[in-house]
Amino acid sequence: MNILVINCGSSSLKFQLIDAETEVLIAKGLCERIGIDGSQLVYQPAGGEKEKTVTPMPDHTGAIALVLKALTNDKTGVVKSLDEIGAVGHRIVHGGEKFAASTMITEEVIKAIEDCNELAPLHNPANLIGIDACRKLMPGTPMVAVFDTAFHQTMPQEAYLYGLPYEYYEKYKVRRYGFHGTSHSYVSKRAAQVLGKAYEDLKIIVCHLGNGASVSAVQNGKCIDTSMGLTPLEGLIMGSRCGDIDPAIMEFIAHKENKSIDEVMDILNKKSGVLGLSGDFSSDFRDLEDACFEGKEEGVRAMKAFAYRVTKYIGAYTAAMNGVDAICFTAGLGENSPLVRNMVCDRLGYLGIALDQEQNNKRGEDLVISTPDSKTKVLVIPTNEELAIARETYALIK
Repeated sequence: MNILVINCGSSSLKFQLIDAETEVLIAKGLCERIGIDGSQLVYQPAGGEKEKTVTPMPDHTGAIALVLKALTNDKTGVVKSLDEIGAVGHRIVHGGEKFAASTMITEEVIKAIEDCNELAPLHNPANLIGIDACRKLMPGTPMVAVFDTAFHQTMPQEAYLYGLPYEYYEKYKVRRYGFHGTSHSYVSKRAAQVLGKAYEDLKIIVCHLGNGASVSAVQNGKCIDTSMGLTPLEGLIMGSRCGDIDPAIMEFIAHKENKSIDEVMDILNKKSGVLGLSGDFSSDFRDLEDACFEGKEEGVRAMKAFAYRVTKYIGAYTAAMNGVDAICFTAGLGENSPLVRNMVCDRLGYLGIALDQEQNNKRGEDLVISTPDSKTKVLVIPTNEELAIARETYALIK
């Protein structure tokens, strides 16, 4: 069965067509600048060349129509008709407490996703637009919602509750949810396979490090804690998000700078993180790494602070699980930065970690980068959220 995976952002749309039975990628692509001048479709059939088409995309429905046209066109299309697409899997960022697993999309499910919009205002509305567009263009095709938050729903109460009046949880469900769950699930399971161990017997820490970054503790096949919270703002220092801070800072800045709460939140989300720490030098970790190698203070300062926070979370989650068997690095930075992996692991000698630098300098594949005598295994696992979504979709359709 061919599964179309859709990941909608506010002005972008990533897609992959996957044969769910063989898990072979058939085609992939990206729609950029939806609703903005200069929008384009990048389409690539497996084994073929990338095709770039600059064309107006007034909305997500128009973007998905172009995707379906590309998949079925006579020259480089990969299916003869839409009937060859058995189901569509949609990435949904926030499912709140309502969804602890993926689910078939119905009117009731759409309403429940809408109810979570205020918890993920930049993501859920865009995800819903993608669902609506696909339902219009593929009315007879089953649709599945795969939630970023679902994997973390196994967290115990002591891990997800905030130290706030309990009534706020009862009335508004103010609690920690966590994100990047599809990635954390995929990477932790893949790590067990690479190590040749039973998933249910391992204690694994997954470091999903990119412009958005999070760490999770996976004990015996279940997530017991993760660094992001009610929103993706909590946790690690990120590209432009502040991560953990003293909440009184918000009031302090508001008074000193004469700003509203909305203006302060904008600063915490869009002007902080390594962007802010580097003095607005860059939110791109590649730029900061280059600056770091050149000895520039702005790069060194930001990268050290980022790596320190990652190390702290690893230490905390080792304590939460009373030990750790494997630490995994994934996502853009985690997969591609030997520097960051070294900076993080340099402080983990107490776990008996030793890196194989030759292995650490490789990229693009599943790797064990610790030495054979390292007491705790360290791995690099390229994440594959689209394949994970296809698997979840296929399992439900079956």
